[in-house]
Amino acid sequence: MFEKFTDRARRVVVLSQEEARALDHHHIGTEHLLLGLVREGEAVAAQVLEGFGIGLDDARRQIVELVGRGEQPPTGHLPFTARAHQALELANRESMDKGLDYIGTEHLLLGLVREGAGTGAQALVKLGADPAGVARAVEELVEKYRAGRP
Repeated sequence: MFEKFTDRARRVVVLSQEEARALDHHHIGTEHLLLGLVREGEAVAAQVLEGFGIGLDDARRQIVELVGRGEQPPTGHLPFTARAHQALELANRESMDKGLDYIGTEHLLLGLVREGAGTGAQALVKLGADPAGVARAVEELVEKYRAGRP
């Protein structure tokens, strides 16, 4: 599936891993995907999250409030949690349902909100962004880009 990721979507995964390590977490969860999406800063997902007023510092604070920090720095490979895997699968499905041959940050964000039960989705709600509103905002921004009027 990762071969279908755009460069920016791949960058989100790398940033997610960095965020997990910075929090001393030994896994990559939906919360880290959310942080990676915010931190990427330029692509569709980051623009949507910015439109909801979600910045990196606030997102990090919310994640720490929800799950805390780890006790020891992780070493080696960080596996994806089951919920993060599900969010990635849903991102792939979003892309396939639209007949696309790539997975962009917009699909990652849609996968995260469609998964709905992970810490990433919980953090979005606590930060004032309801999942349906986020999904709608993604679709609207993508449509604007397709119509050539970002």
